[in-house]
Amino acid sequence: MQKTLIATAVLASVTALTACSGATSAPAPTGNGALAGVCPANIVIQTDWFATPERAAAYQLVGPNGTVDVKKGAYSGPLGDTGVNVEVRLGGPFLGGQPVPAQMYQDQSITLGFVPTDDAVRAAAKFPVTGVFASLDVNPQIVLFDPATYPQVKSWKDVPATGAPVVYSEGKLFMDYLIAHGDVSAAQADASFDGTPSRFVAERGKAMQQGYVSNEPYRWEHDVKGWLKPVKSLLVHESGYEIYPHAWSVRTGDMDKLSPCLTKLVPMLQQAEVDYVRNPEPVNQALLRIAQTIPDGPPMTAGGNTDSVKVQLAQKIVGNGPDATLGNFDTTRVDRVIGVVTPILRKRGLDVRDGITADTIVTNKFINPAIGLPATP
Repeated sequence: MQKTLIATAVLASVTALTACSGATSAPAPTGNGALAGVCPANIVIQTDWFATPERAAAYQLVGPNGTVDVKKGAYSGPLGDTGVNVEVRLGGPFLGGQPVPAQMYQDQSITLGFVPTDDAVRAAAKFPVTGVFASLDVNPQIVLFDPATYPQVKSWKDVPATGAPVVYSEGKLFMDYLIAHGDVSAAQADASFDGTPSRFVAERGKAMQQGYVSNEPYRWEHDVKGWLKPVKSLLVHESGYEIYPHAWSVRTGDMDKLSPCLTKLVPMLQQAEVDYVRNPEPVNQALLRIAQTIPDGPPMTAGGNTDSVKVQLAQKIVGNGPDATLGNFDTTRVDRVIGVVTPILRKRGLDVRDGITADTIVTNKFINPAIGLPATP
């Protein structure tokens, strides 16, 4: 009953918002079984990592009472009374090292995958995908640092003079950009990040390291033994590397076949993100349950999840696009990212398709422009 009420509320909200705005937009699904026979009976959403608040819109679709499949690494349940099921699959180790676009082509049961803009450019030659919804407007990726050790750091331009090691995961394209842009010197870049705070703590904050603004700063201050004090950070987005981190994407060749489904489903994805940040605790509890059931994921606490939503809103990680709509793509921004990423990929010797534009890898055709977060004072 609770899942039915959640989905019914989503549908009602979409309909009401559209009616109030008077905007021309993709029609919202209404009534029982609204997606049955239109969408796949099991809508599979392949995420890029473990279940976290940054990815919670997918889990919001299922609601707080979904079923956790440990072996498969999935969270699933009916999408209310729409007549279809949603299966959210965890990424990371469950992908076996595959990027999400490659996994989407290997496993044709996947309906939507989380693909950042830079990965979409990289994949366009062999595994083309098209983003239909951007659940996050700003990439939460950061480099964090100790403000007591580096009080002079106020912006990216202050980082090279510190000489501090900047620890990151091998292969991250944003570091190539930061080096090329003069925000990190080549000598500082240290691709030895192991996913933990151990080096940061052992070196007493002399090293800087990658993280998520919606996760690590809270953890470092409240949960990381040996530290337990504030850190500061710089958003990679503010350096000019403006990817959309979670573009919910379909295989480009499936676009025509899935269009009737996406017309009804994408407004529900938009509303799921809005509903989550308005009332995150039910799904945050589900995220905790998933983390406690599926081992080896990142540390998670109730306090950290609550803080994550506050930070995502304050930093506009979750926010409207270039207008009053949540989930749409700024195509001018996407074109800028393509221009930044293409030479980096080619310098690495990768095959990048010629002539990629925003229209190649994203579309706003299914977005309901009436759905967005209210303006803040």
